[in-house]
Amino acid sequence: MSADLDLTAAQWVRSTYSDGSGGQCVEFSRTFAQTHGAIPVRDSKNPHGSALIFSAQGWSSFISTLIRDEFPAA
Repeated sequence: MSADLDLTAAQWVRSTYSDGSGGQCVEFSRTFAQTHGAIPVRDSKNPHGSALIFSAQGWSSFISTLIRDEFPAA
């Protein structure tokens, strides 16, 4: 996965699980999955900051794990 993806054309979507009070806001771009096979994820409070880039398969596995609540309790 290239860390050099140009994200200026990314169409960002805020997660429906993000806190509406200004905290814990995560955005991702579905458009890159279709064109690059990658899912960029960023903090919506810092839109010009860096983004994590997941492979489409890695992102799918991550979300599936969250849905099944398989992370061990901290």
